[in-house]
Amino acid sequence: MSSSLSCSASDLIPLLSGGGANSTAAATAAAEFICGRFETISGKFTDASYAIDNTYLLFSAYLVFAMQLGFAMLCAGSVRAKNTMNIMLTNVIDAAAGGLFYYLFGFAFAYGSPSNGFIGKHFFAMSGFPKASFDYPYFLYQWTFAIAAAGITSGSIAERTQFVAYLIYSSFLTGLVYPIVSHWFWSSDGWASPARAENLLFGSGVIDFAGSGVVHMVGGIAGLWGALIEGPRIGRFENRGKPVTLRGHSATLVVLGTFLLWFGWYGFNPGSFAIINKSYGSSPGSSFYGQWSAVGRTAVTTTLAGCTAALTTLFGKRLIDGYWNVTDVCNGLLGGFAAITGGCSVVEPWAAVLCGFVAAWVLMGFNKLADKLRYDDPLEAAQLHGGCGAWGIIFTGLFADKTYVSEIFGGDPNRPYGLLMGGGWRLLAAHVVQIVVITGWVSVTMGTLFFVLHKLELLRIPSEDEIAGMDPTSHGGLAYMYTEEEIKNGIMVREMGRENEHV
Repeated sequence: MSSSLSCSASDLIPLLSGGGANSTAAATAAAEFICGRFETISGKFTDASYAIDNTYLLFSAYLVFAMQLGFAMLCAGSVRAKNTMNIMLTNVIDAAAGGLFYYLFGFAFAYGSPSNGFIGKHFFAMSGFPKASFDYPYFLYQWTFAIAAAGITSGSIAERTQFVAYLIYSSFLTGLVYPIVSHWFWSSDGWASPARAENLLFGSGVIDFAGSGVVHMVGGIAGLWGALIEGPRIGRFENRGKPVTLRGHSATLVVLGTFLLWFGWYGFNPGSFAIINKSYGSSPGSSFYGQWSAVGRTAVTTTLAGCTAALTTLFGKRLIDGYWNVTDVCNGLLGGFAAITGGCSVVEPWAAVLCGFVAAWVLMGFNKLADKLRYDDPLEAAQLHGGCGAWGIIFTGLFADKTYVSEIFGGDPNRPYGLLMGGGWRLLAAHVVQIVVITGWVSVTMGTLFFVLHKLELLRIPSEDEIAGMDPTSHGGLAYMYTEEEIKNGIMVREMGRENEHV
């Protein structure tokens, strides 16, 4: 019998036949019947494999989309009550505008090439769907990542940005800026992708598994430029430059949003495998170890990085400021998640603990620097996603494990891995290139866009509207019901020139 997994009647006939003409004819019929049944069963297993993988990816997409609710709650709790409706609406628009523009333009820029029909004559539609490598769940999953990047940016420019500016930047980011970056590092023919068949950058490509750079740095740097060009909120810094805390109106919403983001991150990082039904054993059915094991390990590294960052921030802020602050801990937790996102699949759990520890100090350090430079980011989005995302890229270049890199990305078994794990400098060099390229691309595109909006007076709202609040001036009223006494006591202050506009 043939050693292959295929079934051939010619292989079975000698085993079933007794040598006579009649027995040969009977053996032929039996062999054809057996092979027919084999092919039917084999086909059903193939169908089941596609169903399992697509269902896994679709469920992961649902989890990542749930992060939009987390962003909405986190943003709403982090701004003052008079701007709640505005920030909630921007989160809805990120998803809605992002969905349309990613469909029209973004997916083609990210994963299109003249050979696969997703660009050129089929530029505006997902023609060719479904196919083995691109099914509808894949588009949905990639869309959720695009709108996550846009959601990050909205936090940096909250409480003083015209709504039309949100519409413009969100569409531009999801339709062009983010997709180009994801093509470079995630598409199979991206110049820095680790999935390239040949000519890998520094022999390795960039291992940014779930997007410390592609998602978090893109959103963070875009927000950085928006906040820099707009300038700080009224009252954020005193005349001498001393920072004044403009507290968000609901720590409850901040904590709720944080837990929702934590939950969604289990789709963000483990879901980036795209498929789960893959064995790492030498033959099917011979091993309990496969992609499902890597998915579980990725969930563990994600958890450990976030938990370590949260505890480090808790005690670090206690030492620095003298109190326990729940919103700082929530941001620290998210900073750990942003950092581990790039290397979550290729590092050991112990390394994830180190990643989270350093990420917490990176965030606290950038926050101190932001205060000194009079930079105002209501959600610390640029510091958290940009700063911690950049650390995550460096971290992967230092701690990527040889075995995990080989299992997940295949190819040359001697391809570069983490510098501190004995893999040489080439992976780290590729990751330094990624940081430089993302910073440059996003600065040129989004920085220019925000500057043009500023010059056209389409970026920042008038000072009187900012003091009064964007909800009553732009969105038809406050998000909450207040009594006249509460309004008189400072829940809503409309007079110009007051210094206590911090509610």
